[in-house]
Amino acid sequence: MKVLILNQAAVRRVLPMGACIELMSHTLAALARGETFQPLRNITRLPDGKGALGLMPGYLIKSGALGVKVLSIFHANHGTKYDSHQGAVLLFEGEHGSLQAILDASSVTAIRTAAVSALATRLLSREDASELAILGAGVQAITHAEAMCAVRPIRRLRVWTRTPKHAQEFARQSAKKLGIIAVAAATAESAVRGADIVCTVTASKEPVLEGSWLTPGMHINAVGSSVPSSRELDVEAVRRARLFVDRRESTMHEGGDFLAAKKEGAIGDDHIRGEIGEIVAGRVKGRGTADEITLFKSLGLAIEDVASAQFAFARAKKLRTGQWVEFGGEKFDWGKPVKKKTTKRRKK
Repeated sequence: MKVLILNQAAVRRVLPMGACIELMSHTLAALARGETFQPLRNITRLPDGKGALGLMPGYLIKSGALGVKVLSIFHANHGTKYDSHQGAVLLFEGEHGSLQAILDASSVTAIRTAAVSALATRLLSREDASELAILGAGVQAITHAEAMCAVRPIRRLRVWTRTPKHAQEFARQSAKKLGIIAVAAATAESAVRGADIVCTVTASKEPVLEGSWLTPGMHINAVGSSVPSSRELDVEAVRRARLFVDRRESTMHEGGDFLAAKKEGAIGDDHIRGEIGEIVAGRVKGRGTADEITLFKSLGLAIEDVASAQFAFARAKKLRTGQWVEFGGEKFDWGKPVKKKTTKRRKK
């Protein structure tokens, strides 16, 4: 049996942002309709606190796509040649369980996460939103800038990160690649105040976005925190906003921004207005008025990875991209005995 290997460059080639946004819309709507199987992720933390290993399985019932993402998370990698999230997405077919493809997980994660934020932005932000603020300047910042420009008429980008030179370089590259005005902000507050859309894509364990900075009509995508012990938004920011999530169960177990506000008694479980997929499916209403503040808390779901892998696999075969390798998959047996090679001695 042959398995297709898609490295980082190949994934970017076969999983374009626009197509992934639409794919995430269908996938999250399927989640809302109960057409997926999505257990909570399993996170194994290293004893020294240096990193963690995540295991995220998922199954799409209608398409029969079965898969798992295995991901190492080392936030200290920021600024080095290594991504903070590294690993592989394994795609299986649902009839016999055969392995079909192995994809670079960092590129799949970067693209599909930004695509989900773009979907949330399309559903929740004002249609005329043109001022974008991004807190963070890593891989997710790059894909989020692209994704926001895909769904809204972004005119100006303000970026902030704790290392000014990273913000300056990010602004320079964004202006060049996206054709927009992009500037490095001196503080997180100056980046956020007056923005229409804010994306928090940091590795911070403590809040980088304060509720006092929010203005009427703003939409926020909170992306960087994915464990209960870290958060990017303070309690007031969560309390002031109408909160939407990718999945309720995940948020109630893993959403540090939500859990911190709940622990302090500022909100309850009913503060979650709905899932993004429920808006797509027409079961929940999104933005109600032009002045309200909306918040999308992103945690990332395995079904997003599986759907992305299935799409990428099909497109890679069509475009003849990637590398095929022999990889077993047939029934194991003892096989035929290996004959020992013998050498005949020549007669003298």
